[in-house]
Amino acid sequence: MPQTKSPAGDTGRLNYHAGLAAEDCVARAYEARGAAVAHKRWRGAGGEIDLVLREGETLVFVEVKKSRTFEAAARRISATQIARIFAAASGFIAGEPAGQLTPVRFDAALVDATGAVSILPGALHNA
Repeated sequence: MPQTKSPAGDTGRLNYHAGLAAEDCVARAYEARGAAVAHKRWRGAGGEIDLVLREGETLVFVEVKKSRTFEAAARRISATQIARIFAAASGFIAGEPAGQLTPVRFDAALVDATGAVSILPGALHNA
């Protein structure tokens, strides 16, 4: 009997590629606003940051979430994730010329089922 791929494996691959597509949509939205993408999926000791951008002198760390609606995507951002993003960002900032004095912002970027993007500047500061 031939082996078939498990639905869970297929779902995992689909989610992975949907996540990459969402990150690309968000990166383009930031670029349209004048930001420059510094890194995608940057990994540090504290964890992974979906997007690191530069807006002038400010570093912008972005957590991207995709779901059917913006509200559902926003609910998927946990306090534990935010703590990991802050820890990873601290490692990234340490490599900057101004170090911990570098101006930073932590955004959430939500992508709905249609591919529409909602950028929430500073959202992770207030979470």
